[in-house]
Amino acid sequence: MINIRQENQRGKANLGWLDTRYTFSFSNYFDPNYMGFKTLRVINEDKVNPGGGFPTHGHQDMEIITYILQGSLEHKDSLGNGSIIRPGEVQRMSAGTGIQHSEFNPSENESVHLLQIWIIPEQKDITPGYEQKTFTEAQKRGKLRLIGSQDGRENSVTIHQDVNLYATLLQKGETISHKINPERGIWVQIISGEINLNDHVLSAGDGAAITEESSLIITGNAANSELLLFDLA
Repeated sequence: MINIRQENQRGKANLGWLDTRYTFSFSNYFDPNYMGFKTLRVINEDKVNPGGGFPTHGHQDMEIITYILQGSLEHKDSLGNGSIIRPGEVQRMSAGTGIQHSEFNPSENESVHLLQIWIIPEQKDITPGYEQKTFTEAQKRGKLRLIGSQDGRENSVTIHQDVNLYATLLQKGETISHKINPERGIWVQIISGEINLNDHVLSAGDGAAITEESSLIITGNAANSELLLFDLA
């Protein structure tokens, strides 16, 4: 079964400095049919104007993953971490027992475009943590590159939940496949371009919840189509 969440069905908000789209219920946007999928709780697509950002605020008991699409984002937290995240880099912050952080666009003239992803952790009250790794276009080109996993294998970021997170870049006509364990569910989020997913066409901003399928065949319908694939318990 493939249930498509089209880009224009998502929630939205515009705060002036922030233009965002909500795949699942978040903040003032509520849809009882989209409270998350398996342990995937949030996919927010944010565009932050130059100099804009989220002032210091707290999180607890959540695995928060930031995936930069364009521009850069400056991160500071109560663990003493301070970094700038750029395209190709993946940040994982484990909120655990509690963490304070801020996120700002450090540029004076360029917006930052990103996905912020929340995954419910396997257990509560873990020690807060932070990790940031780089994955090149070449590593993602024409293949599913593991960028997040429970055991941190293949130099992926470590997520405290039974999830395998993949990224890929496909040229037009390029095809990849993914076998699905019948006890698991898949969420696919299209970042750019257009793909054919088991004969369903998905474009930038679209998502799909996949259950009761044995495998996925994904073909790029446009140059440089990019997507994330979540394999979830």
